[in-house]
Amino acid sequence: MKLYLRIISVLAIIILAIGCSKNENKEIVEKKLSDDELMTFVQEQTFKYFWDVADQSSGMIPERNTTPDILTIGGSGFGVMTIPVAIERKFITREQGLDRLLKITDFLSKADRYHGVWPHWLLLSGKTKPFSQKDDGGDLVETAFMIQGLLTVQQYFNNDTEKEIQLREVIQQLWEDVEWDWYRQNDQNVLYWHWSENYGWDMNMQIVGFNEGLIVYVLAASSPTHSIPAEVYHNGWTNSGHFINGNEYEGVKLPLGYPWGGPLFFSHYSFLGLNPNGLKDQYADYFEQNKNHSLINYKYCVRNPKQYKGYSEKSWGLTASDDPLVGYLAHEPYPEENDNGTIAPTAALSAIVYTPEESLKAMRYFYEGLKGSLLGKYGFKDAYNLQENWFATDYLAIDQGPIIIMIENYRTGLLWNNFMKNTDVHKGLEKLGFSYNTGK
Repeated sequence: MKLYLRIISVLAIIILAIGCSKNENKEIVEKKLSDDELMTFVQEQTFKYFWDVADQSSGMIPERNTTPDILTIGGSGFGVMTIPVAIERKFITREQGLDRLLKITDFLSKADRYHGVWPHWLLLSGKTKPFSQKDDGGDLVETAFMIQGLLTVQQYFNNDTEKEIQLREVIQQLWEDVEWDWYRQNDQNVLYWHWSENYGWDMNMQIVGFNEGLIVYVLAASSPTHSIPAEVYHNGWTNSGHFINGNEYEGVKLPLGYPWGGPLFFSHYSFLGLNPNGLKDQYADYFEQNKNHSLINYKYCVRNPKQYKGYSEKSWGLTASDDPLVGYLAHEPYPEENDNGTIAPTAALSAIVYTPEESLKAMRYFYEGLKGSLLGKYGFKDAYNLQENWFATDYLAIDQGPIIIMIENYRTGLLWNNFMKNTDVHKGLEKLGFSYNTGK
């Protein structure tokens, strides 16, 4: 009888906790917020992932909230960029942000690197956690995401105090340590994604466009110590069968990339610090490229050719995310098997710099229309699929970060303005033939 009563008591507590959680979300979404208040709320709620879920010893960010022992380099790079936002929005103090960044950069200085390049994942010890069997060494793309973040905060923390000088110096050393030229694999005119001490170049994955890898070539050309010549960009990145496009999809012309543009993270990750406004080279106007990519994705969801429940002008956005049917999938309009009814909030929200009206409408729907089902402790959960009556339970660093960053770039240009101050980046862009803006 005592055991029975104990079980009943525990169940009652669980039910009460679930009920309180739902009521809490219900109270939150019943608050009527202006667009400005809503953006601030989304940024603050999402920032809690990067502040509270972070490993407290290193300051680094777990891959997802359910994997506290697996630290992500790319997601942590995005997390680094959220700190200036949190300071400017008064979520934390400048001193708190500075101390966290000093902790992160100290960890990065001691962690495994492969010719200056970090692996995709690290353990809490700083040792490599293989992403797959042969992906147990340097990951140049993830490293580029981290360096983009570090160079941004290097400019932001510009006071002549002992700790801010220390931060700038350690970031400069990490920047100069990256051997971008090594990843040409014996001086080829293309960069390679991976290198391993155990498997060498066996992964054999070239970084060719158009995808999330533009920032890799910009940083590689900009490096003050291990730079690449322009021909690596022109003969490698742009010389692929899916770089130049020029066709129309959903009535919108797409200058570069895959049919229908691919998943939306292509127009987010490289452009968190690299300002697409005014960014042009002989191949494209990159703001036009990214805006049109976003509009194609939006219009495809509105047209909803597969008639999925839940798609509309306020419920849209296909990108890589958790998935109810296959676990994880890079959702996109084409090929159509990669569209299975799953929408990720990061897709529409991080596109706000390109499609503000459409993105704000989605933000309000995620906040109000889904009645708290999508909103949790760390902002909006990773994805949802109303066709399957499914809402993700996890948060992913690489999806949460761009939400905060791109909302702030839309509002103030904060991250763009700081990253684009870097004179090394100016030299790299000019070497590759880009014109660019240094501010929003």
